[in-house]
Amino acid sequence: MKLLSTGLHEIETAAELDKFINENENVMVCCGRMGPMCLPVYDIMEELEEERENVKFAVMAFDNPEAGVIRSAPECRGFMGLPFTMYYKNGAVAHATSSIQNMQQVTGILDKQFGA
Repeated sequence: MKLLSTGLHEIETAAELDKFINENENVMVCCGRMGPMCLPVYDIMEELEEERENVKFAVMAFDNPEAGVIRSAPECRGFMGLPFTMYYKNGAVAHATSSIQNMQQVTGILDKQFGA
């Protein structure tokens, strides 16, 4: 049951998230809602998905109980604003951000963590 109306792959369970991050070298997962802080990040991800073949992009609904694996991650401790965005490299958390991000911020993280 999709909870988010985006063109991105939606992860629905913690097990699916684990499989996704372990089967792909570079992963960006945005955990959020259909709200004003999250929509711009989803749009950026949709745009970058076409350009960044070395990165797999996905979303996860923040209010899904299965998203607790992201909400309670040590890297997200102290995060206040949605979305929580996680970057995974080889199955491990490489970077995490909270709140709205612009294209320059997202591409800067992708370049630093996964290479241009």
